[in-house]
Amino acid sequence: MKKLLSLSLVLAMSVTMFTGCAKTETPKVSETTKTPATAATSVPTEPDSKTVTVYSPHPAEAINAGVKEFQEKIGIKVDVVAAGTGELLKRIEAESGNPLGDVIWGGGADSLSAYSKFFEKYTPKDVSALDPKYIDANGYWMGESPLPMIIMYNKKLVAEKDIPQGWADLTDPKWKGKIAYADPAKSGSSYTIMCTMLTAFGKDDGKGWDFMKKFVANLDGKILGSSSGVYKGIADGEYSVGLTLEKEAANYIKAGAGVGIVYPKEGTSAVPDGIAIIKGAKNMKNAKLFIDFMLGKECQTMMSTQLNRRPVRTDVAPPQGLQPLKDLKLVNYDFTWASGQKETIMAKWKDVVIGK
Repeated sequence: MKKLLSLSLVLAMSVTMFTGCAKTETPKVSETTKTPATAATSVPTEPDSKTVTVYSPHPAEAINAGVKEFQEKIGIKVDVVAAGTGELLKRIEAESGNPLGDVIWGGGADSLSAYSKFFEKYTPKDVSALDPKYIDANGYWMGESPLPMIIMYNKKLVAEKDIPQGWADLTDPKWKGKIAYADPAKSGSSYTIMCTMLTAFGKDDGKGWDFMKKFVANLDGKILGSSSGVYKGIADGEYSVGLTLEKEAANYIKAGAGVGIVYPKEGTSAVPDGIAIIKGAKNMKNAKLFIDFMLGKECQTMMSTQLNRRPVRTDVAPPQGLQPLKDLKLVNYDFTWASGQKETIMAKWKDVVIGK
């Protein structure tokens, strides 16, 4: 179920998670507690108001960490609306005549790109430190973390000899009804995974859709409503295997959970999570402040070390224990096709689901 997270809930969770303190009050930010902008954050120094509204599909841990740091360092109150990527993008479209949000933080960049007309062009302050392949050529969005897509499995439910080695293995009848996969209409990461699989098996000759029909049949009608349901379902033993983001599985492994990661032998993708300013944002300066902070060296380093999020900056080290991107087999992911043909791709997906 989608939830609207109030700022107080977000920060209450963050205090418990990151400081270990029992206090759950929302930190009070005042003029005297502001930290001046530094070269690490590279943010403007004069906000236009005291708030910024952020739409985010990120899991609570990432929201908590980023919001807590931003409020403490910059002194701007953050109001968070948390939901799936698809739901938030549709909300932004519906509100385009009177934007209620300022920033969308998270969601696959291919999904954001399909909604570019609802975003403002912006060049981050530290753009020279960002990997250029993760920046929209037209300036409507910036990548904030490359996201390899993986197969996650529960070690108690999957014998070592049965561990899937690729996407094709998921069509084996032994996995019928045991695969966790989110609806790509609601989950940006799930949409990227679908496009990755279509590319791996043939997006132009129909073979990719032949594979998707077998894959969907093996889901046995179980399509989850959110990406968080995938990794939680696998870790909790509700599903044996599933398709999800590397960083989420890595967090469970780091915490000692009995789960494993497979980089599919046919190839995966590393489309980044994106961040963008909503067109007509009422708190435009604060939206820019927020983006510059999230792409700043300090925040990117924290996200890498604490949350296993690969950085988009070239001067920040990747998380320990993850394979270097250069060592992964990647498909030739057609970003223009995935974003520009999203309506067509989703229509075909719906036909496959209903058996047409």
